[in-house]
Amino acid sequence: MLTAQAPAPLIEAQRQAMQKLAFLAGHWSGQVSIVRGPGEPLKATQTEDVQYKLDGLVLLIEGKSTDGEGRQVFSALATISYDDVSKSYRFRAYNGGRYVDAEFDVPGNGFSWSYVGGPAHVVNTMHLTEKGQWQESTEVEMGGSPPRKVVEMLLDKQP
Repeated sequence: MLTAQAPAPLIEAQRQAMQKLAFLAGHWSGQVSIVRGPGEPLKATQTEDVQYKLDGLVLLIEGKSTDGEGRQVFSALATISYDDVSKSYRFRAYNGGRYVDAEFDVPGNGFSWSYVGGPAHVVNTMHLTEKGQWQESTEVEMGGSPPRKVVEMLLDKQP
């Protein structure tokens, strides 16, 4: 019986594509504002630890937010990889016992990812500022309503 074999992965093509995200590697810290409902947004300190794994084939991102008293108010873990067959990046994020697989784009000095969850369409956009800061925002659109910004953060790369 003959079986079809998947083509061998193009490891170097994957590694080269992942190098487009090299500007993210390192430890970042700064302020985040999170809207969780009515009332004032939650102000917190955000950290993002970003490291390559599997010899440069996967980027691991661990994000945490702590309030003014040092209590953790948010944590997430994400992986980014590149699929040489579809020529696209894959993004998977974990938070609060759930995960999301999302479309992931790398336009120049930033990234964006989005997904649909129930009635919500979530769009997350990041870019490096002229000062080299990680600026990121998350917008949520519910039904036909205009997008509403729910997260804004500005991080500095730490030595």
